[in-house]
Amino acid sequence: MMNLENASQAELQSWEEKIAAKYQQFKDADLKLDLTRGKPGNAQLDLSDALEGLPKNKMILENGTDLRNYGGLDGIPSARKLGGEMLGLPYSEVICGDHSSLSLMYLYMLHAYYHGSQGAETAWAKEGEVKFLAIVPGYDRHFTICEELGIRLINVNMLADGPDMDKVEELLSNDPQIKGMWCVPKYSNPTGCVYADKVVERIAALGKIAGPNFRVMWDNAYGVHDLQENPQELANVMDYCRRYGTEDNLILTASTSKITIAGGGISFLGASGKNLEHFRKRLAVMSIGPNKLNQQRHLLFLKNIDDVRLHMQKHAEILRPKFEMVQKHLESGLAGKAMGSWCKPEGGYFVSFDSNPGLAKEIIRLSTEAGVKLTPAGATFPYGQDPEDENIRLAPTFPSVEDLDQAMQVFVTCVQLASVRQLM
Repeated sequence: MMNLENASQAELQSWEEKIAAKYQQFKDADLKLDLTRGKPGNAQLDLSDALEGLPKNKMILENGTDLRNYGGLDGIPSARKLGGEMLGLPYSEVICGDHSSLSLMYLYMLHAYYHGSQGAETAWAKEGEVKFLAIVPGYDRHFTICEELGIRLINVNMLADGPDMDKVEELLSNDPQIKGMWCVPKYSNPTGCVYADKVVERIAALGKIAGPNFRVMWDNAYGVHDLQENPQELANVMDYCRRYGTEDNLILTASTSKITIAGGGISFLGASGKNLEHFRKRLAVMSIGPNKLNQQRHLLFLKNIDDVRLHMQKHAEILRPKFEMVQKHLESGLAGKAMGSWCKPEGGYFVSFDSNPGLAKEIIRLSTEAGVKLTPAGATFPYGQDPEDENIRLAPTFPSVEDLDQAMQVFVTCVQLASVRQLM
């Protein structure tokens, strides 16, 4: 069996010739496959076709509120309640917005930076150089928000059970200019990690050791995106915060973007009453209220968290074969060959692959030339710079199982070819 450990130059030469010939066949096939972003596939979007209609008699709430008109800055009460169920908060601590939780995150960061999360005197912009912890590999759009604001990002490695908390605590204890950290706590993008209870508790306690105006940005984007039965549960971070008296240090977000319609869902931001009091002032400047009709459409379709979970079982049935296809090819083509390692997530939207150091860019170049687009190397790190040039994010959700089968054959071949050539 092909194994790079202790392979002779003659063996490497022989393997390279065979793999290169297979790779050329893929190039000649003129493939056009795409694994770049974690988008829902068409079959997943079709699950929410019932959202298209909204009877006129449902446009006015029982209390007389006409959803067609202005107002309702916080969102309609039933939508806020659903958001609370998804975030583990009472509805009074939740704002329901339009389709993108990313928009709410961006607005909150602008708010905290320029205006102050709890008044002008708390604005980060007045405190000199602002820094944020980036858990890596992580979500590129979180990093982009900080990069746009000029916030310096400091890498902290993701471990099997969550961020390296020893490192997080060390950094925060020694640098009051670190004003926050990004977290995707369940099925983290891209590793699929679910934060362990002890990690969640330590994160909740960070407000006790961090400098002033510190915020944990808790982006629970995949909180209900289980692929397997009896999934690992995520501890309620706000419950821990209440225990430590750090409620004001936490901002939570989620959305239905990958539950219903990616471009037409509803989003949620949860926080302490004190945080929401000040955040509403920013909302009131930019909006006279969200799309309440869309919120009502969602609430008629997804009445409560139990309905959400039932709906997500249908998603899991569509996605499970795709994730199994990825694992099948990684196991059959790379296991035991000393050519890399990968996660086996039980939910979420991605599979994280680590090549041998120094090969991610080359693997992606080879794959692109063979007709399979991948997320750019370095995308899962701040500033697009993976210090080891090894992490590759695979996004299997959008292609069909058949296309994914072919794409993974190409990917595995590219990993093999790059790995062998590196040692020649």
